[in-house]
Amino acid sequence: MLGELREHIETIRREDPAAKSALEILLCYPGLHAVLWHRIARPLYRARLYVLARLVSHLARFLTGIEIHPGAKIGKRLFIDHGMGTVIGETAEIGDDVLLYQGVTLGGTGNECGKRHPTVGNNVVIGTGAAVLGNIALGDGVKVGAGSVVVHNVPAGATVVGIPGRVVRGATETLGLLDHGRVADCAGDSEIEQVNDRVRVLEATLRALLEERVGEGRG
Repeated sequence: MLGELREHIETIRREDPAAKSALEILLCYPGLHAVLWHRIARPLYRARLYVLARLVSHLARFLTGIEIHPGAKIGKRLFIDHGMGTVIGETAEIGDDVLLYQGVTLGGTGNECGKRHPTVGNNVVIGTGAAVLGNIALGDGVKVGAGSVVVHNVPAGATVVGIPGRVVRGATETLGLLDHGRVADCAGDSEIEQVNDRVRVLEATLRALLEERVGEGRG
């Protein structure tokens, strides 16, 4: 347990330039606190002490602003940066070395039973305010842009952005940890060009109508 805590703190120090010391992380990082509370709630849930497990997770949400259902499976060194508003559903599964920014939702899409929340691979980064919904899988090394809504499987190494989420970079294309300023436009170049063509047609039509009206006034 202490070794896992040490690894977790070292991961946060490596990923967050604002972290000044291990003591600061231990005392002041709600993402770390939420994961530690989950390490208590999860065994209670597996022992079918559901109410007690939910009480622990409810207390953790009150203290951290992060809601992790005690049924969720979480791997090693999960870093929830800031974390306020983050929600992780009951059947969600998260691999090792995953980074979640604040406001991320790993949720369901309805009242279905069984596996209804996402499975997230190793070394995945999910940006601020993104929602990953349903029984879908994000492969290892996936990056999800801020504000995206992902409802389909994403292959390993890809970058996905937009509503609904679309893959804009494959595994062979490199990108920083989550360089939001460089992710491709989720609409795609062809769709933008179609919009631009339509705008040009409308502008030309409007110009012709105005010239016709001016001509009638002079006549």
